[in-house]
Amino acid sequence: MTTPLRITPLDLADAAHAAAFLALLDHYARDPMGGGKPLTAETRTHLVERLAGRAGFVGFLAFDGDEACGLINCFEGFSTFAAQPLLNVHDIVVHADRRGRGIAQALLSAAEDAARALGCCKLTLEVLSNNRAALAAYEHAGFRPYVLDPAAGQALFLQKWL
Repeated sequence: MTTPLRITPLDLADAAHAAAFLALLDHYARDPMGGGKPLTAETRTHLVERLAGRAGFVGFLAFDGDEACGLINCFEGFSTFAAQPLLNVHDIVVHADRRGRGIAQALLSAAEDAARALGCCKLTLEVLSNNRAALAAYEHAGFRPYVLDPAAGQALFLQKWL
């Protein structure tokens, strides 16, 4: 008999949740879509404590039985055009051996429920343009490219390291 998938809010004060969070995030970081490199020792040492102190963080873990198999990290932002909060999906991880089983959809649904409870006007996320599996999952969940005016084109995500 297969155990049902369970989505639970991430509790970084719980040692088991914190360990699962770091293991899944490291799994993602090592994947080509996550940069292809493991988390640094500095990140592994300080991420949980630093993240736990951040207001506006929303996270969920997916469990298959007792095993954590998925993670979603979100941060509250604000839409000036709508004058309402928004929730940005910063990381979504499904362990490689569990992909294609609806885990990403369940995590995205949990994030959407949390966003609605927070009064958010939308969910946002970034994705690499060649990550076809993720793009298909996001489209299935209702995400579309960000366009204000079709004549102006699609928004791009940029960064500048400090």
